[in-house]
Amino acid sequence: MSLTFAEATKTSIPVIVLDTSALEDWCDAQPQRVRNWVMSSKFTAGLGQALLVPSDRGDPQCALIGYGSASKRKRSRFALADAVGKLPEGCYHLQQGIPEADLDEQALGWLLAGYSFQKYHKRPIASVRLKAPDGVDAARLEAIAAGEALIRDLVNTPASDMGPAQLEAACHDLAGRFDAQITAIEGVALLAQNLPMIHAVGRAADQAPRLIDMRWGTRGPTLTLVGKGVCFDTGGLNLKPGNSMGLMKKDMGGAANVLGLAQMIMALNLPLRLRVLIPAVENAVSSNSFRPQDILTSRKGLTVEINNTDAEGRLVLADALALGDEESPDLMISMATLTGAARVAVGPDLAPFYTDSDALAQVLLNSGKRTADPVWRMPFWDPYEPLIEPGIADLDNAPAGGFAGSITAALFLRRFVEQAKDYIHFDIYSWQRTAAPGRSKGGLGQGPRALLEALPHLLVL
Repeated sequence: MSLTFAEATKTSIPVIVLDTSALEDWCDAQPQRVRNWVMSSKFTAGLGQALLVPSDRGDPQCALIGYGSASKRKRSRFALADAVGKLPEGCYHLQQGIPEADLDEQALGWLLAGYSFQKYHKRPIASVRLKAPDGVDAARLEAIAAGEALIRDLVNTPASDMGPAQLEAACHDLAGRFDAQITAIEGVALLAQNLPMIHAVGRAADQAPRLIDMRWGTRGPTLTLVGKGVCFDTGGLNLKPGNSMGLMKKDMGGAANVLGLAQMIMALNLPLRLRVLIPAVENAVSSNSFRPQDILTSRKGLTVEINNTDAEGRLVLADALALGDEESPDLMISMATLTGAARVAVGPDLAPFYTDSDALAQVLLNSGKRTADPVWRMPFWDPYEPLIEPGIADLDNAPAGGFAGSITAALFLRRFVEQAKDYIHFDIYSWQRTAAPGRSKGGLGQGPRALLEALPHLLVL
């Protein structure tokens, strides 16, 4: 199914969205034939229910979609998306029942319900198209849906077809579509260009490590996005057990999410100067793998004691952040599938973020609510700084003890950002464990919609 709205001139079936409390009144106003049909179909306007109502001639008169109760909707997202797959093929338009404040979320959810990862197994998908509802910015929602599809496609692709070289190719494709400039520093050139930790993490893999650098825009404030591009993470010499390694194709979810956000920004032609930095590596095991107790020197000059080779994401991000920071951007954002501690803290649905700015944090929290992209602020807790200071080196990449793992990782990254006006770090999961309305099982965007909504306030566009 296309992740775009149907043409406005196309013949369409009206959709009536009914809260459970509104069903009886609506039925009372209908002919007996319709009341009988609704009753015999056991339609109760429960959340996600769908029913096609025929006219007296047998053709579709309207479609009913259940909106449930306010308490049920509070426990869900994209309520209409659950009903899309229950409707027959056709074109639809929303006639009544959606509050104006919910229109964007529900229209976007309808679009996202059409996503399917088809690269390796082609499945028929029913074409259930929606006309853009009055009052929504159709082009914006389509750009968001396309960006989300890019994120999901990248994360869903296995490491056999999404190594550092393929991730770079995806960046080139994106840059080509929006006339962005792109370069990459690869292999031993990373050492010559003073990006030593990216090289150290990725040097053991068959595909050379690289730093991908994309730029777009010539006016407005400066925004630098940094995404963790660990295309597969074995854990290195601190090898992960099999059940922990099973989802490691998604360890480049940070890169996927910043690319999805970048696509949204460029598609909407936002007035800003964008830079995207992606350290793309595979954390593999070989005779030249970096080792526990190694001490690495970062681009910034800070030394890092390696106490766990499975804490590699912060190492590659550190060099990329230091590089981006040298230009003193107005805002720098890092996104990474960084720690299991974040999942323990807030679970898989919430995207935790860190910032020192209370004002930015409030803007992001509000934007997340408006865009059905829930985020949650975590603290840059300064009293934990000693935990990342091992004594033998400036920093420890894996503090002992296991407490506050997401916070100490964020504090580690903050050490590499000094000149940016503001800095936000996201520790995301980027994976939907079971299918849900508007969210197929697999790769998932977390944070880009909230950030896109917040950007005019974060950067005063």
